[in-house]
Formats: sequence, structure tokens, C-alpha cells
Amino acid sequence: MARHLITSALPYINGIKHLGNMVGSMLPADVYSRYLRRRGHDVLYICATDEHGTPAELAAKEQGIPVAEFCAQAHDAQKAVYDGFGLSFDYFGRSSSAQNREITQHFARRLNENGFIEERSIRQVYSPADGRFLPDRYVEGTCPHCGYDKARGDQCENCTRVLDPTDLINPRSAISGSTDLEVRETKHLFLLQSKLENEVREWVARHDRDWPQLASSIAHKWLTEGLHDRAITRDLDWGVPVPADTWPELAAEGKVFYVWFDAPIEYLGATKEWADRDPGNRDWKAWWYDVDTDVRYTEFMAKDNVPFHTVMFPATELGVREPWKKVDYVKAFNWLTYYGGKFSTSQKRGVFTDQALEILPADYWRYFLIANAPESDDSSFTWEHFTATVNKDLADTLGNFVNRVLSFSKKRFGEQVPAGGEPGEAEAKLGEEIARLLAEYEQQMEALQFRKAASALRALWSAGNSYLEEKAPWLEIKTDKDGAALSLRTAMNLIHLYAVVSEPIIPSASAAMRSAFSLADDTAAWVTADEARSLTSVPTGTPFTVPPVLFAKLTDDDLETYKERFGGEPA
Repeated sequence: MARHLITSALPYINGIKHLGNMVGSMLPADVYSRYLRRRGHDVLYICATDEHGTPAELAAKEQGIPVAEFCAQAHDAQKAVYDGFGLSFDYFGRSSSAQNREITQHFARRLNENGFIEERSIRQVYSPADGRFLPDRYVEGTCPHCGYDKARGDQCENCTRVLDPTDLINPRSAISGSTDLEVRETKHLFLLQSKLENEVREWVARHDRDWPQLASSIAHKWLTEGLHDRAITRDLDWGVPVPADTWPELAAEGKVFYVWFDAPIEYLGATKEWADRDPGNRDWKAWWYDVDTDVRYTEFMAKDNVPFHTVMFPATELGVREPWKKVDYVKAFNWLTYYGGKFSTSQKRGVFTDQALEILPADYWRYFLIANAPESDDSSFTWEHFTATVNKDLADTLGNFVNRVLSFSKKRFGEQVPAGGEPGEAEAKLGEEIARLLAEYEQQMEALQFRKAASALRALWSAGNSYLEEKAPWLEIKTDKDGAALSLRTAMNLIHLYAVVSEPIIPSASAAMRSAFSLADDTAAWVTADEARSLTSVPTGTPFTVPPVLFAKLTDDDLETYKERFGGEPA
């Protein structure tokens, strides 16, 4: 089977992420990883916290603790939430690791040797009140493009335009708030992207037919505007230091690499972290170095991260002149909005992942987010839509099916799968329908079309309900006990099938369904078309139990409680 390397955009260290961040990168990457593992592929899913840069320093300063301590605590807090969501990382690393420092400095040296890094004197914002040069995010002001008055010096959160601090109107220090700012000369390293533009353009063009339109169009937009040489160092206390053996003067000044230079390299760094945990059995370069045709590399990210992963980081990899693996497929997502407004970490708008888990178990959120993934366009989270989806799809279509089949069979036939008669026309028709829908589900998963995959899974669940309504064993048992037993046995086999194939999206509920049956050797990773047609994986006489309610229906009172706590409209 193929080897699949999967990464999702690194969540930034400053705070717990919101649902939009979850559905825009980590959750779909997890669903895809789980699916591929189930199908027998060798999968390595890598992610990490992105820990360098201005926000980490500012957040640590606000809490009055060293930035390294802040990042360690924040990493553990984020990892606990991702564990709660059931994200199946093979490794969740840290961009502040020694491994990332080593590889980042190696990349910088190689780029310099190949003529793609240049030391330049630039004029940069200096704050006399703070006694220091201010990196981009240490400067705030009004965006010259959209007028947003809380824009940062590197990017406007409102319109997503990339900025330089000197672009801002009415700039102020993010440290002291001082508007007494000067522009002074200092030296920084620049990545000469302009010299790599044609190579990047050719590389992107080779993926035009493969990448989704969103990723491809963003990459081409940046290339159409032209690649500019970009400063890759900053005046910060926290980051990967410029190596003194190559740039002694800048190293003595305490320059560190810009977070957007070292953060993508952390995909490699985190893989090395993973390998270093078990060096006798793991080889990180086997996934990253000289493996172009041996590894399929898929990246997941929201659209604001696309330029860095489709243009800027590929330019870095190309300039190194070493055979590092480059991404094969970029799965980009639009925004999940909150009642039509943007989720915002900085402005605490929307539902955050830790809050979500306080309210309901992870599978409720996993299913809703995947079923409404913002793929072709933005999608909106509303509490009304969320409760309706939970009640219709999870509680009624799946949960009620499982409960009434097992409860009724236990009541009328005891705690073993009943025998009943031989399958007939209804069962043959059902088997063909299940095989067809399973193939549709597989096709959409392979294509990374998550909304369509969730729709196909929902159709699988609905097919069981249609069969049950058609056979009506609660009526059938009055005149044909063997026929009712057959209907229930068939439905129980459907429950087991649902347990196996639903696992990528709702792993906890799938485990509960699977554990309902005391099968001696239940090692099925997936279901073949023939198995779907025959529906015989749970033999007659298999002991079973009725699991707790898989999904509770949400009430009008629940809806009002959620809206009161989080608001029913964007701020």
C-alpha cells in the first residue's frame, strides 16, 4: 500500500483555537488519516504548535512568565483539547524544538550558499519608549486597504492583506501603546524569492490539474503579483537564532528567523522529533528526503495559510537545492463563520474548542464540522443549524436505529444475535444499496470531498432505517417470528458495518457500536463490497449488549442556553 505523509497547518501557540480553526485544518486531516489507515495504508500524520513570533512574547509578557514557560504550558493545553477531539496525530511537536532549530539553520545555510539569501540594511520601526526595534506584530495601527483599526504590522486580520509595519496608518507599539515611533536603519536577512519565482511558477503549474481550485487560484494570484524578496529575520528574544558561524554580526545582535520561515520547516522538525523518540525503528528522512515518488504528501489548511505553503515554503525548498519532499496535494478550506461573522481568537468571538468539549462530546462536533466543512465556499455555524443536524442525523438516523434494533431484539430474542430465516429479496436489495453507498463514501473520501463523504455516510445510515421501516420487525414478529429475527440480524450487521466505516468521522460512537457485539476476533479495518452485500460479519448467536445512548437529542432549552452563553449573532 502507498505511504501517506499528512500535515495540517500548525496551530499558533497563543490560546485555544476556535471551531473554524479545527475544521480548517486539523479535523479533516485526522479524518483522512483515519480513513487511510483503515484502508491499509502506511500513514504518518504530523502537526505541532507554532511557537515563535511576536504573539507568543506578548502573551507571555501579559502573564508575567518567561516565554519558554508560556509556550510549554500552552502546548500542553492545546494538546489536551486535541486529544479530547480524538485527533490521531502520529506526533504533535513544537516548533521551538532543538530538531526544528537544527533543520531551519541548515536550510538557511544552504540557501545562503546557493545565493538565495542576502544581508540588507533596512529602515525599521523603533520605539524609544520600549528601547528596541519593533518587529511587525509589535506594531499595530489602521490598515491602509480596509480601514481596520487593529491591523497588525504583518497582516490585517480583517482583509487578510499582507502588510509591513510602515504601511500602517497611525501606528503604535503593541508593547507600550506609544505612538512615539521612529524609523531607524538595521540589518536583516532577505530570502531572494524573486530569483526563484520562475521555478516556483513552473512547480505550481505542474499541480494545476491536481489541486482544488481554491488552493491553485490563491497560489497563482500571488505569482501574478510577483514574488518579492522578503526579510526572514526579526528582532526578537524568542525564535530560531541566526547561526553565528554564517552571520556572526547578526547573531551577536540577537536576530532570530521570522516565524514564517521556520514554521513550515517544523513539519520536518516534528517528524525528526517523532523519529528521535524511537531512533532504532524510525527514520524521519525516509518520509522527507529523496522520496518524491514513494510518498504521497497532503497538506490541510485554511485559505489564509495557502500562500505560505504553495509559494513561500516551496521557494525555500527549491532554493535549498536538496531533494526534500514537496507537497503533492493542498486541501484548502474557506472560512467557517459564526452567524455570518468571522470567528476570532483575538476578539474571543465564536465557540472555542475547549468550550465545545465542555458542552458535548467530540463526536457531535466532529460530525457537524465535517458535514458542513467550508470547502467550495464559506459555511456558517449557527446554534439552530447545529442542534438540527445533531437531532436529525446523529440522534434520530443513527442513534435511534442502533438503540431500537438492539433493545427490541434483546426484549424479544434475548442477548444473542437471533438466527431467523434465510435472506430474501429485501436483504439482497439492501445489500446492493449498501455496497453502492459504501463505494460512494469511499470515492468522496479518496477525493477529499468531506461534505460529500459525510452525506454518503448519512445515506448509509438512512438505508438501514428504510430497511427497518420496510420490514417492521415489531409487526413482523406477530406473524413470522423467523422473519423478524432475520430482519433484526440483518440490522445488527448493519450496526457493525456502521461501526467500522463511521470510525474516521465519529470514532467514539463507532467504538461503542462495535463493542456492543462480543465477537471473538473482530479485527475488521474496513468492509469490502462483498461483505456489504452479504451483511454476515456478526454471526448468529453472537452475544450483544445495548450500549448507552449514542447521541442525545438537543432540546429547545439547550438551544437557548447555548445562544445565551455564546450569543446568537456575531459581535
